[in-house]
Amino acid sequence: MSALPYALLRPLLFALDAETVHDHTIGLLAATQHTVLRHLYQQERVNDPISLCGLTFPNRIGLAAGLDKNARCIDAWQAMGFGFVEVGTVTPLAQPGNPKPRMFRLPQAQALINRLGFNNQGLESFLSHVAQARFRQNTAIPMLLGLNIGKNAATPIEQASDDYLACLDAVYPHADYVTVNISSPNTKNLRQLQSNEAFTSLLEVLQQRRAQLASKHHKHVPVFIKIAPDLDDSQLQQLCASLRAVCMQGDEVKDQAWGVIATNTTLSRTAVQGLRHSEETGGLSGAPVREASNRVIRSLRQQLGAQFPIIGVGGVMNAQDAVDKIQAGANLVQIYTGLIYAGPSLVPACANAMKHRA
Repeated sequence: MSALPYALLRPLLFALDAETVHDHTIGLLAATQHTVLRHLYQQERVNDPISLCGLTFPNRIGLAAGLDKNARCIDAWQAMGFGFVEVGTVTPLAQPGNPKPRMFRLPQAQALINRLGFNNQGLESFLSHVAQARFRQNTAIPMLLGLNIGKNAATPIEQASDDYLACLDAVYPHADYVTVNISSPNTKNLRQLQSNEAFTSLLEVLQQRRAQLASKHHKHVPVFIKIAPDLDDSQLQQLCASLRAVCMQGDEVKDQAWGVIATNTTLSRTAVQGLRHSEETGGLSGAPVREASNRVIRSLRQQLGAQFPIIGVGGVMNAQDAVDKIQAGANLVQIYTGLIYAGPSLVPACANAMKHRA
């Protein structure tokens, strides 16, 4: 059990600038993950194996991308008991992201707003950190690692596929699965890639390249597409039609190669109107995105059938929220903002609740 008294620590952390705390926390985890100090946050992993996409996940709870953009703390996340961890988003070239300040807490709503903008150190540094991780050692069923890829802000949207393919080529040998992030609201025009023609075209390009890489590396690496919670019913229907056309044969997923992560942050401010920072530009995460995420998950499950892999994320602030994601149709669940508000104990709490759900 973690020795970290997070309930006592959180008021001190929340008194400081959100991004400053984030950066110091990542630095602390990176510095301690291979020392005895990892016992400050180490917890026993809940064993609840599930097979998905030809992979065995040790349990159903994962860390969402965005918290560890440069893959510095993989072994620390393993110590917390995650069944899988997704790091990134990484872009081909390093970039600073959007100007600061760019991360804001809304405690009354258990929410965050960020407009970070894929700030990261680039592929070379990212893969160096991945290579240094020890999480696969001495474990019968190791934690799984997802690598989340995006495009550089300076790359025109018409050439976005070039960036995604460059990243896919680089991360493929190191990943258990790859996530293609086309839904961040903080990179100009990125969400255009969710539109019908652009989405189908990107899927086709990724399908061709993934097949080539599987043959080259003799390794099966599924690709997940991360989508927004702000898609309306018509947009979701078009997206599902494209997924069925490119990624499925009948009711089966081709080569167990595809999945969807639902969802990213929202642009809606309906649930936080009048709160401090509610008008800040960026993506809203945490409790206010819960129902929008669940709506998308239910729609995907209904349209794509029982076999299509779905990872649910958005608004998981407690164990019941994680169970609700499974009941909506998700196979696995990720957390991010909930970890900031509840601390490491949320990980086993969610994993246990999903394991023992009615």
